[in-house]
Amino acid sequence: MIGRNKRKFQGVAALRQRLLGFACVVLSLLCANANGDTVQFHAWGGSAQVNSYLQWVKQEVKRLHNIDLNHLKLADTSDAVSRVLAEKAAGNLDNGSVDLIWINGENFAAMQRHGLLKSNWVATLTHFSLTNATENPAMVTDFGLPTEGQEAPWGKAAMVFYHNSVLLPHPPKTLPALLQFSKANPGRFTYPLPSDYLGISFLKYALIALNNQHRDRLYEPVTPEAFKQLSEPLWTFLDALHPTMWQQGKYRVRQASELQRLMDSESLWLAFSFTAAEIPSAVNRYDLPPSVRTYAMNDGSLANVHFIGIPFNAAHFEEATVVVDFLLSPRAQAKKMQLQTWGDDTVLDMAMLNEAQRALFKQHNKHPSALPSDASVPLFAEPHASWTEALKEAWFTRYQGYF
Repeated sequence: MIGRNKRKFQGVAALRQRLLGFACVVLSLLCANANGDTVQFHAWGGSAQVNSYLQWVKQEVKRLHNIDLNHLKLADTSDAVSRVLAEKAAGNLDNGSVDLIWINGENFAAMQRHGLLKSNWVATLTHFSLTNATENPAMVTDFGLPTEGQEAPWGKAAMVFYHNSVLLPHPPKTLPALLQFSKANPGRFTYPLPSDYLGISFLKYALIALNNQHRDRLYEPVTPEAFKQLSEPLWTFLDALHPTMWQQGKYRVRQASELQRLMDSESLWLAFSFTAAEIPSAVNRYDLPPSVRTYAMNDGSLANVHFIGIPFNAAHFEEATVVVDFLLSPRAQAKKMQLQTWGDDTVLDMAMLNEAQRALFKQHNKHPSALPSDASVPLFAEPHASWTEALKEAWFTRYQGYF
């Protein structure tokens, strides 16, 4: 416990309850003003699980707060970022078409740089305190950048690999082993273009895993010197890997969803994802064969927290905060964590929840294709956001003749 004695703990607990009560009052007033309004939620629409979950959220915020939630399904989050930027350039400062946006670190850095996000609203949410951000700095840091109250954490994810256990009983557990597998079995592995979030994630994972001795430099703003030194092992690895990949690396899938299609057709024997729960769900939908198994690499897994932001000119700011607060509630977080729903890990700190709230998160009926519950590997935090664009630019310059 934080306090040295029971009295101090009780005082802290009482203060927390008063703060939560005050926040509830504030949010109830927001809800009163929110009635009948539509919140435009721009979020990636490439996952059946995510889309289904947001339909449930839509029903719940309508029932609880009489807020209409409209999920605008994006193929690329940068489309919504470009829209907000265009509105700012056109002088639209208070009637924007985007109320909520599900953003990753790269897009957050761009929006923060151009002043496209509301600030200092996250701490006012009733349920944000349950993330215990003081003890969990990942809740207020995105790709090495402080969030400054401009976005609220929504979930956690980490890169996992999956394989067809009939065709590949013993999958590679490290990057060198992956290269050896691909050389021995040409055409059975690939990764998307780095313009896709999963493609750039693979590059960042490899960059970190191949730089044991200088890894700390990846969490500082990129410099030409650092990039040249740390990217060299990556290019050596990719130069050797590409000719062994599917279509000899000359054709590259453009979206992460295409990996599942190639796994289902047995063109690939090994693939990867940033959402562990999507693998067993795809098996249940017959999009992947039942012999698929999920695992994590022994040399580490790229992991991050994903966030929701509110643009600076959101037309329904108050209503949007109510929706985000619901998304952070134990009930909504537990629903999202269910394997059959989404399987996205919660951002709430279990130590901050009461017994009834913790009970909501108990998992049952583990799927054979799911990541083993006892899987434990080093988790790599996302590099500083500046490395992402540098990697993309260098990759396309070096390999543009391969697709």
